[in-house]
Amino acid sequence: MDRPPFLPASLPSRRRLLQSTALATLSTALLPSTRAGAKPQAVDYPRAEWTPATKANYTTANRPTSHPVDFVIIHVTQATYRTTLTIFQNPKKKVSAHYVVRSADGYVTQMVRERHVAWHAGNWDYNTRSIGIEHEGWVDKPAYFTNAMYEESAKLTAAICAKYRIPKDRSHILAHYEVPNSDHTDPGPNWDWTRYMRLVNSA
Repeated sequence: MDRPPFLPASLPSRRRLLQSTALATLSTALLPSTRAGAKPQAVDYPRAEWTPATKANYTTANRPTSHPVDFVIIHVTQATYRTTLTIFQNPKKKVSAHYVVRSADGYVTQMVRERHVAWHAGNWDYNTRSIGIEHEGWVDKPAYFTNAMYEESAKLTAAICAKYRIPKDRSHILAHYEVPNSDHTDPGPNWDWTRYMRLVNSA
């Protein structure tokens, strides 16, 4: 919350401050305690953790009002999960995605709000109309594509499709290499699209 643009004409007495503190303490004690492990409500997807990318790596927008959201684009990081977070937080890199999914357990991190335009597709038109999901791993190392990763990513994609009324099909859930003019190959030949789409449609 922003600080008020003015100060009171006179400061309260020490006694009033102590009374206010006592009341605040009592009120807090009467409130239900915060659930252990509760995450801040900065995320668009409730199962995600918020770790923001630098604002230098995405474009502020007001989607879907400013741009429709028509696609989900599937990426593979070609780096570790931790390195990917660092890259998206580095203003010199000029790249980001909305979500990163960890290999070992399918843990989902959100780095750009869905209303903003992440720089992930290599095509401005597709950037403006898509949600980008990065998956930890390498295109030539299929062991990174774990059951947990497929399952948690599919739940995320299904939720995005439901929110923006995106059809759950391969015309709207795209590989990065399918974006026009892309020079990338991810998620590569080891990504099991049949399995993934089945999981998306059953989520």
